[in-house]
Amino acid sequence: MRESETYIHAPNKSIRTANGITYVYRELGEKIGIPIVFFTHLSANLDNWDPRIIDGIAKQHWVITFDNTGVGLSSGQVPGTIKEMAEDAIDFIKALGFKQIDILSFSMGGMIAQELLELEPTLIRKVILTGTGPRGGKGIENVTKISNQDLVRAIFTLKDVKTYLFFTRTLNGKRKAKEFLARIKERKHNRDKMISLKGYLTQLKAINRWGKSTPADLSKIKQPILVVNGEADRMVPTENAYDLVQRLPNSKLVIYKDAGHGAIFQYHEEFTKEVLAFLNK
Repeated sequence: MRESETYIHAPNKSIRTANGITYVYRELGEKIGIPIVFFTHLSANLDNWDPRIIDGIAKQHWVITFDNTGVGLSSGQVPGTIKEMAEDAIDFIKALGFKQIDILSFSMGGMIAQELLELEPTLIRKVILTGTGPRGGKGIENVTKISNQDLVRAIFTLKDVKTYLFFTRTLNGKRKAKEFLARIKERKHNRDKMISLKGYLTQLKAINRWGKSTPADLSKIKQPILVVNGEADRMVPTENAYDLVQRLPNSKLVIYKDAGHGAIFQYHEEFTKEVLAFLNK
């Protein structure tokens, strides 16, 4: 893969939807077949994706990452519910002219993906749900409390909050956290804009509401689903991953050892291989 074809050098692109929102996105890989759209986590922008995962999948697939409404360089106001975020994502996908997509989602992105599956199932072929759980899942309403606690911890220790939120505190977990944080800083030019404090708090409230909402009937979802998490996820407790596969009729579960919420970044090589096998099957 040439330098110009790597995620850290992918240009920022934009598209304006019919509802007046301008979405900023990046794309990589050969533009053929069904694209795989990445749905990101709480507070995240384009630069929070692990470039090794993007590059690895883009060798075989057309990959698209984007900023949610009101996040990073995208315009508008951050929606107050997960369902509204899914509706906005549908507008973005249709503005690009896609009739069908695959989805790779992480954390809050997995919640948005589930809502999208309910709203417009024919738009989606396959889905990867990582670090997430079902609507009304156990402990999801505690994301706000855990995030705030670890944010204070990060401030006092002068570390990135993802060190605590995404990784275990074992020697291996600490090393993998450091490596991941170095990778997402590799892009030096045309970096994305951080989410505003107001936008971050709005997303937290949306997750909290979603965690307290009535569970969805996941048995209606017939698409192939790959569910992935670490064995020690503090943000979205790992038992939610087991709950998902029990309720999704066409699903597979992968759990990584000595890993937390950010297991896909800790095991980026293994995860990339798993995703490619799932998409190509």
